[in-house]
Amino acid sequence: MTPEPIAAFMAGLFDGPMPGRVRLLDAGAGEGSLTAAFIARWTGSPIEAHAYECDPAIAARLQTTLHRLADQAGSAPQVLMEDFVQAAARMARLGQGPRYTHAILNPPYRKIGNGSQHRALLRAVGLETVNLYSGFVGLALELLAPGGRLVAIIPRSFCNGPYYQPFRSFMLRRAAIRHLHLFTARDAVFRRNGVLQENVIISLERGADQGPVTVSTSTDDSFADYESRPCPAGTILPLHNPGCFIHIPTEALAEQFDGSGPFRFRLVELGIDVSTGPVVDFRLRDNLRPMPEPGAVPLLYSSHFSAGGIRWPIAGIKKPNAIVHTQATAKYLYPNGFYAVVRRFSSKEEKRRIVAAVVDPGDVLGAALGFENHLNVFHRRRTPLSEPIARGLVAYLSTTAVDRYFRQFNGHTQVNATDLRTLRFPDIEALTQLGEWAKAHRDAPQDAIDRQVQTMA
Repeated sequence: MTPEPIAAFMAGLFDGPMPGRVRLLDAGAGEGSLTAAFIARWTGSPIEAHAYECDPAIAARLQTTLHRLADQAGSAPQVLMEDFVQAAARMARLGQGPRYTHAILNPPYRKIGNGSQHRALLRAVGLETVNLYSGFVGLALELLAPGGRLVAIIPRSFCNGPYYQPFRSFMLRRAAIRHLHLFTARDAVFRRNGVLQENVIISLERGADQGPVTVSTSTDDSFADYESRPCPAGTILPLHNPGCFIHIPTEALAEQFDGSGPFRFRLVELGIDVSTGPVVDFRLRDNLRPMPEPGAVPLLYSSHFSAGGIRWPIAGIKKPNAIVHTQATAKYLYPNGFYAVVRRFSSKEEKRRIVAAVVDPGDVLGAALGFENHLNVFHRRRTPLSEPIARGLVAYLSTTAVDRYFRQFNGHTQVNATDLRTLRFPDIEALTQLGEWAKAHRDAPQDAIDRQVQTMA
């Protein structure tokens, strides 16, 4: 259910004059707080409202809420006890049904099975997605008239990563982003329901050209520390962005990474690659060994991370420490040498999103190395990096500024290779100098690393 302050804020994002005939869509309406807030915001305007809710118990309460709003709306809002995905997909395919001027949504959050009816219905209208919330938003966009406005509160995780790329592409082909509001405390919006999720409110305009985007933040739904600022479109939707990533720059430090500051190079421009570790252990189970032995080489997992470096082998851990080096496994291995590695997964409670470590061949003995699938590996065409570059990358990725910047466009706990390719880095000379400094100061505290990188800005 949408808390009243959030409902009022969302209704307030519909700015500009109202058209002569307002048609409002509230998909997944719950008890009607969003429709009520919209009608209260536009008291005096005739509003034809359609509220979808398929849960009979909730729909009864919704009917009571909307009945009280009939006089304010100028007509009785309609409660539609239908599955919104089924109804909207049918209307979209047939080109029938109303074209809405406004849509306001707090859609349900639930994964969609690949073989489910919902997945097939969404696919039939050109939307490939993995969760009901993105399906609801995509279908609501399909039902908007040109110039129609949509405001929705959804998990921030849609902004990046491969799973929601088709949804982002679908959305951006149809609409321009007008406003993004980020709640900086994950547990402050739906705390009464025990939901731990980073949420964003997005305002879209159907068929419009993309222009500047207003970005605002508040800690929670009191909006007591509300701040906003306009951002150029290129800051939100970077150029050369095949993944359609959406960045939400909430701090001034974003200017250091916008492509014109000191940290402006992508990895491809530096001749550095990053890849997901190729060893998927359950597929190579027969080749794994608990400890090093003749004919086997080191196999590295996230559990081998230790204070910015790698501790290997570790006796007694649940994961194997080695993989047999054969003709069949050779394609999964890298030659031994210096690498920078980053963990792909972290918990929401962890202090850092990016956790990086240096692989030093002096600590990991063997002719080759295996990197398990939960690691990202920095390399040069599957060959080692120089020691200064490996140490420079890890020092840079370990800074507070980079971690905070990364969180601005990464709303989930995964750090994928694609995400790392979108980051900006110093040039090779600066990375080399930073790596030489890091080698001489291996036990440097966080503030010293931050200060050293800041001297490059």
